[in-house]
Amino acid sequence: MESWNDWAPDGLDTDRPNVARIYDYYLGGSHNYPVDREMARHVMASFPDVPTMARLNRAFLERVVRHLVASGVRQFIDLGSGLPTAGSVHEIAQRIDPEARVVYVDSDDMAVLYSRVMLVGNPHATVVHADVRNMRQVLHHRDLRYLIDFTEPVAVLLFSVLHFITDDDDPQGMITEIGKTVASGSYLAISHASRDGTTEDTDHIATLYARSGNPMALRSGSEIGALFDCFPLIEPGLVALEDWRPDPEQPPIPAVVYSGYGGVGRKM
Repeated sequence: MESWNDWAPDGLDTDRPNVARIYDYYLGGSHNYPVDREMARHVMASFPDVPTMARLNRAFLERVVRHLVASGVRQFIDLGSGLPTAGSVHEIAQRIDPEARVVYVDSDDMAVLYSRVMLVGNPHATVVHADVRNMRQVLHHRDLRYLIDFTEPVAVLLFSVLHFITDDDDPQGMITEIGKTVASGSYLAISHASRDGTTEDTDHIATLYARSGNPMALRSGSEIGALFDCFPLIEPGLVALEDWRPDPEQPPIPAVVYSGYGGVGRKM
């Protein structure tokens, strides 16, 4: 889908592809620009299933949030939340409990701008402009602390984020900081791209993203599982996205050769 227009807020860099806007394009959104669409088309030329993978990831997010609300969680932190689109965390959670609290965190100016517009009039949701690589700063941000009570269980969501966090940025350290901060009974949910079971096309995609200034870290399943650290995985463990507690009531999404891994862990 082409963008509804090519207007951009003052100061927004539309000369370089942006991960959040590319993902928006995969999902059929309109918050993207020519440079993002060009990058997305290059990726799709090597891996046509990428838009389907994005939809599988979104469906996984919905199942996770519904499961966690059903398990009693009423606080959510969506890290690297990206651009708002249908089925955002607050929409899913507040459909079940209107007082569920959600904090979105992103470093992208456009994602933050549109999220703020979307959340006008919603006292139980906000967006924080911060870089998730500085997890201590994120978790101590005043606006996050206004809504999130760390003496009570909270769900921390990292969907399609960590494969853009290289080892030099210490993803394990980020999760260790989360584990030190949240209360027992809190949850960590991750979806992550991987090279496992894929072809050399995956390496080509990683090269394309790196050239655009968005390097990828396509970890193995065992490496992704290790990231859960102090959050032991709940059933069914770390699995293909479509295999995590599938819901027969969700509209079917065509199967793909590879969808990435997803899992949810709970702090004891």
